Amino acid sequence: MIDLTLKRLLSCVGFLLLQILLLNNIKVLGFVTPYLYVYFILLLPSSVSKEMTLLWGFLLGLAMDIFCDTLGCNAFATTFVAFLKPYFQNLFGPKDDFDDMKPSIERFGFNMFIQYVAYLVLIHHLMFFLIEAFTLSAFWYALLKAICCSMFTLLLILCFEYFKTRRR
Repeated sequence: MIDLTLKRLLSCVGFLLLQILLLNNIKVLGFVTPYLYVYFILLLPSSVSKEMTLLWGFLLGLAMDIFCDTLGCNAFATTFVAFLKPYFQNLFGPKDDFDDMKPSIERFGFNMFIQYVAYLVLIHHLMFFLIEAFTLSAFWYALLKAICCSMFTLLLILCFEYFKTRRR
């Protein structure tokens, strides 16, 4: 139990460092940045309780807010995704053997995994950019930015999944 929590903590710190030190400095076309840190929440196995998933989501978002000076936008968006994750995992995941299932392309299948990740990443990005803009007059710009950043993030997640499956 402690070993598993320590592994998750190290993974969380790894995603945070990757996001803060590298990915936040990438600006494609001046406004498209991948937000890969949300992938940590999407990878949590189904055996992690809803409360712990929410806690992981909040703490991950809070850490991003502290380092990126975004005043709670990341904490809200990541906690919201952590709240929705079990429902989407149930919707897109395999119907058998759901006790300790860790989301991956191998477990979900390619199409279902893409849908699972794409919906949750898009929801995360849309919540983040709408709260960051804090006005509905910027809705279309926030939507465009959320879609573009989601596609870039989805591409990076697929690269991670590809290398994970190649390593096995």
